Amino acid sequence: MPVTVLLVDDEPLVRAGLRAVLEAQPDIEVVGEAADGAAVIPLVRQLRPDVVAMDVRMPLLDGIEATRAVLRTVDSPPKILVVTTFENDEYVYEALRAGADGFLLKRARPAEIVHAVRLVAEGESLLFPASVRQLAARYGDHGDGGDRAARAVMERAGLTEREGEVLRLMARGLSNAEIAGRLVVGTETVKSHVSAVLAKLGARDRTQAVIAAYESGFVAPG
Repeated sequence: MPVTVLLVDDEPLVRAGLRAVLEAQPDIEVVGEAADGAAVIPLVRQLRPDVVAMDVRMPLLDGIEATRAVLRTVDSPPKILVVTTFENDEYVYEALRAGADGFLLKRARPAEIVHAVRLVAEGESLLFPASVRQLAARYGDHGDGGDRAARAVMERAGLTEREGEVLRLMARGLSNAEIAGRLVVGTETVKSHVSAVLAKLGARDRTQAVIAAYESGFVAPG
Protein backbone atom coordinates (compact mmCIF):
# COMPACT_ATOMS: atom_id res chain seq x y z
CA MET A 1 0.00 0.00 0.00
CA PRO A 2 1.34 3.47 -0.84
CA VAL A 3 2.00 6.11 1.80
CA THR A 4 -0.89 8.57 1.50
CA VAL A 5 -0.20 12.28 2.01
CA LEU A 6 -2.35 15.37 2.61
CA LEU A 7 -0.69 18.67 1.59
CA VAL A 8 -1.52 21.78 3.65
CA ASP A 9 0.01 25.10 2.58
CA ASP A 10 -1.40 28.52 1.73
CA GLU A 11 0.92 28.81 -1.29
CA PRO A 12 -0.46 26.97 -4.36
CA LEU A 13 3.01 26.78 -5.93
CA VAL A 14 4.41 25.01 -2.87
CA ARG A 15 1.59 22.49 -2.92
CA ALA A 16 2.05 21.93 -6.65
CA GLY A 17 5.79 21.41 -6.21
CA LEU A 18 5.36 18.94 -3.37
CA ARG A 19 2.67 17.06 -5.29
CA ALA A 20 4.88 16.75 -8.37
CA VAL A 21 7.81 15.43 -6.32
CA LEU A 22 5.80 12.98 -4.25
CA GLU A 23 3.56 11.62 -6.99
CA ALA A 24 6.62 10.73 -9.05
CA GLN A 25 7.20 7.96 -6.49
CA PRO A 26 5.38 4.63 -6.93
CA ASP A 27 4.98 4.17 -3.16
CA ILE A 28 3.55 7.63 -2.32
CA GLU A 29 0.10 9.01 -3.17
CA VAL A 30 -1.12 12.58 -2.57
CA VAL A 31 -4.77 12.20 -1.58
CA GLY A 32 -5.72 15.83 -0.99
CA GLU A 33 -4.76 19.48 -0.50
CA ALA A 34 -5.77 22.34 1.77
CA ALA A 35 -4.83 26.02 1.85
CA ASP A 36 -5.09 26.50 5.63
CA GLY A 37 -4.84 24.58 8.87
CA ALA A 38 -8.51 25.25 9.57
CA ALA A 39 -9.43 22.72 6.85
CA VAL A 40 -7.20 19.93 8.15
CA ILE A 41 -9.46 18.10 10.59
CA PRO A 42 -12.38 17.40 8.22
CA LEU A 43 -9.97 16.37 5.45
CA VAL A 44 -8.03 14.06 7.77
CA ARG A 45 -11.27 12.42 8.88
CA GLN A 46 -12.46 12.06 5.30
CA LEU A 47 -9.21 10.99 3.60
CA ARG A 48 -7.36 9.22 6.46
CA PRO A 49 -3.87 10.11 5.18
CA ASP A 50 -0.79 8.46 6.62
CA VAL A 51 1.12 11.75 6.63
CA VAL A 52 0.08 15.41 6.69
CA ALA A 53 2.71 17.75 5.20
CA MET A 54 1.74 21.02 6.86
CA ASP A 55 3.05 24.55 6.52
CA VAL A 56 3.96 25.95 9.92
CA ARG A 57 2.78 29.52 9.13
CA MET A 58 -0.71 30.01 7.67
CA PRO A 59 -3.15 32.95 7.96
CA LEU A 60 -6.18 31.44 9.73
CA LEU A 61 -4.86 28.46 11.69
CA ASP A 62 -1.11 27.88 11.76
CA GLY A 63 0.62 24.51 11.73
CA ILE A 64 1.17 24.48 15.49
CA GLU A 65 -2.50 24.89 16.39
CA ALA A 66 -3.57 22.61 13.55
CA THR A 67 -1.22 19.91 14.87
CA ARG A 68 -2.65 20.24 18.37
CA ALA A 69 -6.20 20.11 17.00
CA VAL A 70 -5.57 16.97 14.94
CA LEU A 71 -3.91 15.10 17.78
CA ARG A 72 -6.61 16.18 20.23
CA THR A 73 -9.67 15.36 18.16
CA VAL A 74 -8.81 12.66 15.58
CA ASP A 75 -8.71 8.98 16.47
CA SER A 76 -5.55 7.26 15.20
CA PRO A 77 -4.14 10.57 13.89
CA PRO A 78 -1.71 10.70 10.96
CA LYS A 79 1.96 11.51 11.19
CA ILE A 80 2.54 15.25 10.85
CA LEU A 81 5.47 16.64 8.89
CA VAL A 82 5.84 20.40 9.34
CA VAL A 83 6.97 22.26 6.21
CA THR A 84 8.94 25.42 6.89
CA THR A 85 11.07 28.07 5.23
CA PHE A 86 13.56 28.46 8.07
CA GLU A 87 15.30 25.57 9.82
CA ASN A 88 16.06 27.34 13.11
CA ASP A 89 12.55 28.69 13.59
CA GLU A 90 10.93 28.75 17.02
CA TYR A 91 7.63 27.90 15.30
CA VAL A 92 9.17 24.60 14.18
CA TYR A 93 10.22 23.70 17.70
CA GLU A 94 6.79 24.59 19.07
CA ALA A 95 5.20 22.40 16.39
CA LEU A 96 7.44 19.50 17.42
CA ARG A 97 6.53 20.07 21.06
CA ALA A 98 2.87 20.12 20.05
CA GLY A 99 3.24 16.65 18.55
CA ALA A 100 4.57 17.01 15.00
CA ASP A 101 6.75 14.08 13.96
CA GLY A 102 9.37 16.04 12.04
CA PHE A 103 9.96 18.99 9.78
CA LEU A 104 10.94 19.61 6.18
CA LEU A 105 12.50 22.68 4.59
CA LYS A 106 10.69 24.13 1.58
CA ARG A 107 14.02 24.42 -0.22
CA ALA A 108 14.79 20.71 0.29
CA ARG A 109 15.83 18.69 -2.73
CA PRO A 110 13.29 16.23 -4.17
CA ALA A 111 15.16 13.22 -2.77
CA GLU A 112 15.12 14.81 0.72
CA ILE A 113 11.38 15.46 0.51
CA VAL A 114 10.67 11.86 -0.44
CA HIS A 115 13.01 10.55 2.26
CA ALA A 116 11.34 12.72 4.91
CA VAL A 117 7.85 11.48 4.04
CA ARG A 118 8.94 7.83 4.05
CA LEU A 119 10.90 8.17 7.30
CA VAL A 120 8.07 9.91 9.15
CA ALA A 121 5.57 7.34 7.87
CA GLU A 122 7.76 4.46 9.11
CA GLY A 123 8.34 6.11 12.50
CA GLU A 124 11.47 4.09 13.27
CA SER A 125 14.03 6.89 13.18
CA LEU A 126 14.30 10.56 14.06
CA LEU A 127 14.21 12.98 11.13
CA PHE A 128 17.12 15.47 11.11
CA PRO A 129 18.36 14.62 14.64
CA ALA A 130 21.12 17.27 14.59
CA SER A 131 18.59 19.98 13.74
CA VAL A 132 16.21 18.81 16.48
CA ARG A 133 19.11 18.98 18.93
CA GLN A 134 19.95 22.53 17.81
CA LEU A 135 16.32 23.59 18.13
CA ALA A 136 16.15 22.13 21.64
CA ALA A 137 19.33 23.96 22.64
CA ARG A 138 18.02 27.27 21.27
CA TYR A 139 14.32 27.20 22.12
CA GLY A 140 13.87 24.59 24.83
CA ASP A 141 12.32 25.88 28.04
CA HIS A 142 15.39 25.80 30.26
CA GLY A 143 13.97 28.05 32.96
CA ASP A 144 13.36 26.69 36.44
CA GLY A 145 9.70 25.82 35.80
CA GLY A 146 10.24 24.16 32.46
CA ASP A 147 13.25 22.16 33.62
CA ARG A 148 11.53 21.14 36.85
CA ALA A 149 8.41 19.92 35.08
CA ALA A 150 10.41 18.01 32.46
CA ARG A 151 12.65 16.47 35.11
CA ALA A 152 9.61 15.39 37.10
CA VAL A 153 8.19 13.58 34.05
CA MET A 154 11.50 11.85 33.46
CA GLU A 155 11.84 10.86 37.12
CA ARG A 156 8.29 9.47 37.24
CA ALA A 157 8.99 7.49 34.07
CA GLY A 158 11.53 5.37 35.93
CA LEU A 159 13.36 4.21 32.82
CA THR A 160 15.56 1.17 33.24
CA GLU A 161 19.25 1.46 32.41
CA ARG A 162 18.71 -0.24 29.05
CA GLU A 163 15.70 1.97 28.24
CA GLY A 164 17.86 5.00 29.01
CA GLU A 165 20.51 3.71 26.60
CA VAL A 166 17.87 3.28 23.91
CA LEU A 167 16.52 6.82 24.46
CA ARG A 168 20.01 8.32 24.14
CA LEU A 169 20.57 6.43 20.89
CA MET A 170 17.14 7.54 19.64
CA ALA A 171 18.20 11.14 20.30
CA ARG A 172 21.23 10.58 18.07
CA GLY A 173 18.89 9.58 15.26
CA LEU A 174 19.63 5.87 15.16
CA SER A 175 16.96 3.60 13.71
CA ASN A 176 15.73 0.50 15.51
CA ALA A 177 18.02 -1.67 13.39
CA GLU A 178 21.02 0.58 14.12
CA ILE A 179 20.25 0.56 17.86
CA ALA A 180 19.99 -3.23 17.75
CA GLY A 181 23.42 -3.42 16.12
CA ARG A 182 24.93 -1.03 18.65
CA LEU A 183 23.53 -2.89 21.67
CA VAL A 184 23.97 -6.37 20.11
CA VAL A 185 20.33 -7.35 20.59
CA GLY A 186 17.48 -8.23 18.24
CA THR A 187 15.40 -5.60 16.46
CA GLU A 188 12.23 -6.84 18.15
CA THR A 189 13.90 -6.33 21.52
CA VAL A 190 14.68 -2.74 20.56
CA LYS A 191 11.10 -2.18 19.42
CA SER A 192 9.92 -3.40 22.83
CA HIS A 193 12.29 -1.00 24.59
CA VAL A 194 11.20 1.91 22.39
CA SER A 195 7.54 1.14 23.10
CA ALA A 196 8.28 1.05 26.83
CA VAL A 197 10.10 4.40 26.68
CA LEU A 198 7.20 6.04 24.83
CA ALA A 199 4.63 4.60 27.23
CA LYS A 200 6.54 5.61 30.35
CA LEU A 201 7.10 9.16 29.07
CA GLY A 202 3.56 9.50 27.72
CA ALA A 203 5.09 10.37 24.33
CA ARG A 204 3.24 9.96 21.04
CA ASP A 205 6.39 8.97 19.18
CA ARG A 206 10.16 9.07 19.32
CA THR A 207 10.32 12.77 18.38
CA GLN A 208 8.35 13.76 21.49
CA ALA A 209 10.36 11.32 23.61
CA VAL A 210 13.62 12.87 22.42
CA ILE A 211 12.39 16.40 23.09
CA ALA A 212 11.39 15.31 26.61
CA ALA A 213 14.88 13.87 27.05
CA TYR A 214 16.48 17.17 26.01
CA GLU A 215 14.21 19.40 28.08
CA SER A 216 14.67 17.30 31.22
CA GLY A 217 18.44 17.31 30.86
CA PHE A 218 18.49 13.53 30.47
CA VAL A 219 20.27 14.15 27.17
CA ALA A 220 22.30 17.33 26.67
CA PRO A 221 21.06 19.28 23.60
CA GLY A 222 24.32 21.13 23.03
